[in-house]
Amino acid sequence: MDDALNISDFDYDLPTELIAQTPIEPRDASRLMVVQRATGTITHRHFRDIGEFLRPGDLLIANQSRVIPARLLGKRAETGGAVEVLLLAERPDLGRDCWESLVRPGRRLHEGGRIIFSDSEGHAQLLGEILQRTDAGGRIVRFSLPAQLGGEAREIAVAYQGLSQVRERIDLLGKMPLPPYIHEKLADPERYQTVYARISGSAAAPTAGLHFTPQLLEQLRQQGVRVGFVTLHVGLDTFRPVEVEKVNEHKMHSEEIFLDAPTAELINETRRAGGRVIAVGTTSVRVLESVASFFNGRIEAYQGRTSLFIVPGTRFQVVDAVITNFHLPRSTLLLLISAFMGKTLMEEAYQEAMREQYRFFSFGDAMLLL
Repeated sequence: MDDALNISDFDYDLPTELIAQTPIEPRDASRLMVVQRATGTITHRHFRDIGEFLRPGDLLIANQSRVIPARLLGKRAETGGAVEVLLLAERPDLGRDCWESLVRPGRRLHEGGRIIFSDSEGHAQLLGEILQRTDAGGRIVRFSLPAQLGGEAREIAVAYQGLSQVRERIDLLGKMPLPPYIHEKLADPERYQTVYARISGSAAAPTAGLHFTPQLLEQLRQQGVRVGFVTLHVGLDTFRPVEVEKVNEHKMHSEEIFLDAPTAELINETRRAGGRVIAVGTTSVRVLESVASFFNGRIEAYQGRTSLFIVPGTRFQVVDAVITNFHLPRSTLLLLISAFMGKTLMEEAYQEAMREQYRFFSFGDAMLLL
């Protein structure tokens, strides 16, 4: 990694009104900036037009991770004080029902502290115990069920009958963890999920995929574009800007990834036939480039963790094109995109997007980098 990379060189001023607060309807009505990396040519279209830039034999690789209702509101058992817990990643390596989490107020939640999570009627349904701090400033929280349903009336017990697993209670009590820059209430929580989200585990949506509709995916398949799926459960780095000035001092948080054998074969077939591998989102880029880095440039089935940090100067081994949204300043995602398209072209494209009033971040518009 280049020792001279400074995060302040990846900063920009964004007018607040360009931060998209609500998703656009329908999904593929969002705008699409098409950037040709070789020439620097920029074209303005809508996402529904993306097929015009794809060819038979191309392969889209998308992240099928599903956002869990990861925001839990509870009270400290000792004082009754309000607590917010944001689940980042399940940690079975540390024990059953253990989760790496962000907690507020952090200064009051120490090892051994207990949290009670109740339903809308005020009945305790889930308990949390702080086991330890993490290197990144979060907490490991172990969840458990109350021994009984609080001795409440029979109808309460019936209402929760069958919800014997901690995960089921989390799904029941949790709220969708929208990013902190979104202040509008989301009318339909499914709009923060991709239409192909299948495997629960993310603390944030892989937002480049939010633009696809089932009809658009079918249209692309009819056109000869194939689609494959990988999994990366989005974790802590989505919420953390790079806080050190020297980029090489940033510690990349590891995330769980999965690429199965049929998808690996689909990628290898595409590459042999001269088709393009097009990553839908930075998370798909990280899966593909991580696996390639583990297997000397080859793509094979893999399940495990990655802490790959893609910055300008990184050589891409698999990904030929990227579909992505517009990312926060000083973020690891902006570094990744700068690595793929070049910093100068990234700056030109972002300035053009602001001039043209594109919508930014999770519910914003998209780019296709060819």
